[in-house]
Amino acid sequence: MMRHSSEETPLISRKEDKRRRHTLHDEKRYQKDLKSGQHTDESDKGDRRRIIGRVKASVSNIFSPVAPQYRKSNDQGEFYIDPYNDYPWTCTFGTSEDDGIWMNRRDKSGCIMSASVWLLFVYSYVTISLLAQSGRIFGFVSSIYGTICAMALASHVKTMFTDPGSIPQAAVPIEIATRTTHAMCVHCQTYKPPNSHHCRICNRCVSRMDHHCPWMNNCIGAGNLKHFILFLCYTWTAIFMALFTFAWDYFFCVSESCVFTPMIMHLVRTMTLIGVCALFFVSSMLINVLYGIMTGIGTIDRLQKRADGKLDTSDEEPIELIDIFGIGGYWTWLFPIDPLFEDYDRIFGYATPQRILRQQQRGSRSICSTATVPKIVDVRGYAQV
Repeated sequence: MMRHSSEETPLISRKEDKRRRHTLHDEKRYQKDLKSGQHTDESDKGDRRRIIGRVKASVSNIFSPVAPQYRKSNDQGEFYIDPYNDYPWTCTFGTSEDDGIWMNRRDKSGCIMSASVWLLFVYSYVTISLLAQSGRIFGFVSSIYGTICAMALASHVKTMFTDPGSIPQAAVPIEIATRTTHAMCVHCQTYKPPNSHHCRICNRCVSRMDHHCPWMNNCIGAGNLKHFILFLCYTWTAIFMALFTFAWDYFFCVSESCVFTPMIMHLVRTMTLIGVCALFFVSSMLINVLYGIMTGIGTIDRLQKRADGKLDTSDEEPIELIDIFGIGGYWTWLFPIDPLFEDYDRIFGYATPQRILRQQQRGSRSICSTATVPKIVDVRGYAQV
């Protein structure tokens, strides 16, 4: 690793300098163990951090906006996870590079609209539960509906607290050898990959940005598109199930006990009105997202091309599902967990000098190493057992 001279060393914060020293120390220890023959796969599985660091990392992982960076080695075609965390460890909420937990706090209306989503789901579940307690519907129907609502809200949280694909200041193009000019963002003063846009609300450039959703209080981009699709699917399923349950209870309940109490009647009527409006809105959003996946053109790009009259001449390729849901098992597609991407740089459209250097060093290690299977480690820097 090359070092800058005292005249070339840029001004950095004390926290950043400390993080770089720890990274350099771990790298030197790795090289020393490798030369002495003491480096084994078992030694990689140990978590060498202090107990305070482990607890802090565990809490941060709950709201972690960082998706594991699944990359492919160019030398042997092996898959591995980049073990280094280039993101800050601070437990602060925001959208800047210094914030450890992604959350948009600038848009007050977005905070209110995202909170109203939870109120609507709670209201609908209370209505279904009251119908089940009154004996008008079966109890398992209420349990199934509650599970669907829980999955929808979990997807909502992941969409809101996941980095949609913000482009860091150190981003560089991945096709330097084939292109001589590259776009730059006039607001962020950073490299701007194709299909990326600057969000004035989040104040960041977002890779493969589709739109900024006030109901999520976040942008929808390459990093959280999976969670947004899951939210739309679970929400549509919950709304359809609620409306079908209301219709079944109203038209097919002919016994003497099928009498609406005033409270349940008002709850059902209000929920039916909200559900019908929400069903049309969510259906339109689902169609919009599916159209963007099949055509490879996001909402913002589609509107721009339509205004310029270039929509019919677009040659974008459809987005593959593994570039949205990851290369994990198909069962992971149903849950709002961070996907494992096949090639992080290709999907997000940029690389960083640190990642390029680590990949080059990894290629040189694999030549002199006797191990044929690369280690799989967590993105936060400690091994998975």
